Formats: sequence, C-alpha cells, structure tokens
Amino acid sequence: MNIFHKRSLPILFGVFIICTIFFSCEQDLTTIGAGVTGENPFSTGKEVYDVFAYNRNIEAVRTNKLPIYQLGIYNDPVYGKTTATITSQLNLPTSNPTFGVLSQRIEDDAENDDSATTINEQETVKEVYLYIPYLTKAISRDTDNDGVADEFDDLPEDPTNDSDGDGATNAEERTANTDPLDDQSVDLDLDGLNDTDDSQIFANNFPTTVDLDSIYVNAKNYDDVIKPVTIGLKVQRSTYFLRDLDPNTNFQEAQQYYSSQQFVPTFVSDVLYDSDMDGEITVDNREILIPGEDDEDTEDTDESLIFTKLDPGIRVSLDTEFFQDNILDMEGKPELLSQSNFSEFIRGIHLSLLESIGDPTLLLLDLTQANITITYSYLAYDSELGEAEEREGTFTLNLLTGTAAAGFSGNAVNTFVNENYPQDVLDSFDTNMNASRIFLKGGAGITSEIELFEPDNAENILEQIRANNWIINEANLVFYVDRSYPGMGAEPAEPPRLYLYNSETNSPLYNVNTEPLPSSLNPLATYPNYDGVLVEENGLGVKYTVRITDHINNLVVRDSVNSTLGLTLTTNIQITSVTNAIFANGTEEDIPVTSNLTPLGTVLFGSNIPESDPNYDKRLRLEISYTRTE
Repeated sequence: MNIFHKRSLPILFGVFIICTIFFSCEQDLTTIGAGVTGENPFSTGKEVYDVFAYNRNIEAVRTNKLPIYQLGIYNDPVYGKTTATITSQLNLPTSNPTFGVLSQRIEDDAENDDSATTINEQETVKEVYLYIPYLTKAISRDTDNDGVADEFDDLPEDPTNDSDGDGATNAEERTANTDPLDDQSVDLDLDGLNDTDDSQIFANNFPTTVDLDSIYVNAKNYDDVIKPVTIGLKVQRSTYFLRDLDPNTNFQEAQQYYSSQQFVPTFVSDVLYDSDMDGEITVDNREILIPGEDDEDTEDTDESLIFTKLDPGIRVSLDTEFFQDNILDMEGKPELLSQSNFSEFIRGIHLSLLESIGDPTLLLLDLTQANITITYSYLAYDSELGEAEEREGTFTLNLLTGTAAAGFSGNAVNTFVNENYPQDVLDSFDTNMNASRIFLKGGAGITSEIELFEPDNAENILEQIRANNWIINEANLVFYVDRSYPGMGAEPAEPPRLYLYNSETNSPLYNVNTEPLPSSLNPLATYPNYDGVLVEENGLGVKYTVRITDHINNLVVRDSVNSTLGLTLTTNIQITSVTNAIFANGTEEDIPVTSNLTPLGTVLFGSNIPESDPNYDKRLRLEISYTRTE
C-alpha cells in the first residue's frame, strides 16, 4: 500500500499526459483534414464533349494470308450487293508422294525386276471430295446433361424434356444412343433397334446438331431464317500463279494480293464442280455422316450402318478424271517433286457461289480446315495369297495450313466486288468534314476516323481538365444506330461489336491488364470493361458504348499524344493485327485485319447534328464522369 501511495501521483500525471497527447493528436488530424478539403472535399460530375468524325472509303484491302475468308453474296439493305470469291493454292502433304506401296520408279522397272512383289499398281481414282467446314459458335453448354445443347433445348435445365416429341425424354435418348432432336430416331424399349425401322443402333451414331456461326442468308443470320437453306457452288481450276514472295522486293517480303484482284474469267479453266449441273447444296447444321463399307467377313454387323462424322460444312464430289490425270498419273514426275513445282503446275482452285440457286448467301470460312481428299484403288502383292489384291488409299490436299499467330503456309486471296453505294454515302467520303452520319462496312468497305474534342481546341480542353483536378472515373464514346436511315429499318444481321483503335500507332484502346480473362464460351463477353458491344431492343440495335477511360487518363495524366482514332467493325476483339489498305488517290495505310473478316455494315449518328434535329441527343459525343478535389 505504501509503495502504491507513493507512486499514485506520478501514475495519475502520466495518464493525464497520455490522454492529452491522444486527444491533441485526434484534434490535429481532424483539423488538418478540414483545412485541406473542407466539409465536402470531393464532388462528382459529368461533362459532355463534341467529337469530330469523318468517313473514309476503302478502295481495296489486302486479302491474302487471312484467318477467315468470305464466300458468296451479301445483299446489304444500305450498301447493296457484295460478291466474294476465293482463289486458293493447293498444298501437297509431302513432296514427291508415293501412291500405293511402290514408288513410280520401281513400278516402271517392274518388267526388269524378278521379284513377284514388284507389280504395276494401277492406281485409279475412285472418288474426290472437297470439304470446307462451316464456322461454329463457341463451345456449347448442356446444363441439364441430357445430351442436348442449351441452344437447342426448350428446357435447358430439365433432363426429362422431350425435345423431338417422340415419347422418349432427352435423357432416355442419350442412354439409348438415339438422337434427341430427331423423332425418327427412338428406342423406347431399349432393345438396341430403332423403333421406326428396326435398324440396329450403334453408340453415338447420329449427327449432332451444331450451332453454326457467320452464315448470312438474305443479310440475316442463319439462325433467323426459314430452313432449309440451299446454295449453288462452282469450283474451277485456277490458272493464276500466286507467288509467296514479292519480286519487287528482291523476294525478301511476302507478296500482297488485294480484294480488287480479278481472276474470272481470265484465270480459270476446268470446271470441277458446278451446282447448275451437279446439284444444289443444302446448308445443314447437323454433322455429316459418311457410311462405312460393309465387311463381308462380319456377318453379324453391317458396317455400312456405322458412320464417320464430320463437322457441318460443304462436302461435294469433284471431277475424278481431272485428279487422275493431274495427280495420280503424275507420280514420280517433276510436277509433284516439290511444293513449288506443284504450285506452278496446278495453280489452285477458284470458289464461287451461284446467284442462280437459292437466296443470296454469304459464308465465312476457315480455309486451314478445308481439304480435298482423293480416294483411290491400287494393286498390291499379298505374300500370303501369293497374288495381287486390290486395296484402297487416300491422298489429301490442303488449301492452307498454319495459324494467324504462327503464319500460314500456302496462299489464298479473297476478291470483293461491291455494288455502287448510295450517292449520299459516296458524297460523305474523304471530305475531312465533320459528319452527321458514320458509315461502316466490313471487307473492302468503309471505315471512319475520330478526333476527340474539337480538333483545334483539344489541348486547351485537356489543360482545363488538368487545372480542375479531375479524377477521370469513366469516359465513354456513345454511338447510336441510325434506324431512320433508308434500309436501317429492316432486320439484317448487325455488327455485334465496334473496334476503336489508335490509327497512328495501330494499337487498341483497351487495356488487357484491367480486363478479366477472355471468355472461351462467348467472345462478346471478352474485355467487358472496353465494351463496344451492340445493345438491342426488340431485336434491333440501339447503340454501342465504347469505354476509353484508360485512353483519356493517358491524355490527362501522362501527357500522351491526342492521336486520331480509327473506328471499324470487329469479329474478334482480340485480333489486333493490321493489314494494308488502299484509300482515295492510291494512298496506302494500315487498317485492322478484323475489319476484313465480316460483310456486315451499319449506320451510326455522327456528331454534326443541329440542336433543332430530333436526333440531336443521339449525336456522337464523349461523356466523361469525374471526381473533382476542391
């Protein structure tokens, strides 16, 4: 107690000092904050700025070495008809190929060879098929795991749903290995026989229905048109030599071919397939089934009922005599000795769709997945039988190989022929005047350029923003679709996304470091912070909003150059490579490759709209939301 009593005053004094310091610090912190910011230190606001936009006509664009090619006819309700054809090389799978077992040199010496195995193999073409698969949409989901993708399932979360109305649920059909989307494919009693015709059922032996992409019929998406869709195809031999290297650069640079290159009628010869004579093609979203050959040694199984499956696509029979004369009969000759010799000999094929069959249809195709397969018979010596027997072989020619990232082997060129645009569209080109309408069209079409703020006052505006201590929260360019423009009241396929880029550096305006990882299921969900995706109401496009917050912050905070921006269409926001294009007066500039990969077009409101116009509020403008420190 005495010890406590003696120390009580110092202890109390110490507590008093600590409390005084604590409250003093707290008061100082509050006072400092209030002195700098006041009671309301921050304020938010939104400012709208006019921008300057003008239209530019693309007279021709480089169209070889593309990731995707256009084929067919597209009747745009605004811009008229575009006809797209393809001229492509054919690529040998190997140089100096051998058909059958023996090389041609050995066969030619068969009379002087005492070996019974050395025979004339008599290679003979049986059939030749050109196959080009359609593009398909992203990987499908099957939420209820009933064997039907959600896109084709009326009740995607109910496995007891009967999609084809044949009395068996989707889940039951999956168990029975029958097609849940075909009412003629059913096995309710699970006896392994089709209830409709008692044919034997094999596991996974029906065509799966696939969600097709980038097929346009009468300017509408394939999903939105009445089926069936028929097209007419013509395949001809190309006589034009497509060089890989440009002689004007001493063969140091790749040869560039343009959309204006014309190959027909001057540079084509043999007709290998013609729908006018060989029959129309039905565009089907189901897999292609190729029946096998029945093996006579297996009495219990009919192999012709077991199918090989291919993805949906074009598959047509080509002229067998042509490939007999120019491929198999050339075994061992210089024409097949190397790819360069072969490209000089058979220079390729020319593909076009016929206007005489079906509605105007345009397809987007990946030529790296296309091929020509030659099936042939030949004689080979069987040592067990002691005699020659007939066998079968295949030989496959590719159109292109490789990828856009790694580079392509082979060469193919897209040719675009555009109908004349309406006069007011033509009058808007290359005037360098602020436009009231922005016209955009893919392929050898139309692009636009945009100057942020007023062109002669941009730096003053940026200096004002800096002086106002704005923190840029969000900056948007809002592009409204002009549905009142002639042709835009229709319901054609509309461009799903806009691509805005720095036209002076060719770099995108989005920042991948601030975006979520790309979506593998839905490309339009990739880079959502950038956006640029079409907003629809009642099935018609209303507007596109492109967020350029990072770009504006770079201008304000980092003193980046206020460069001219380019505006075009995109099929894949991740494709940022550029290609050469020819504008007015032969001017050559780079534009995004992705603008080549679509036939679509649209009309947007520009910024040069008077206040008296009822569409004044839909004019193109830059909207900046900010926080300001007082």
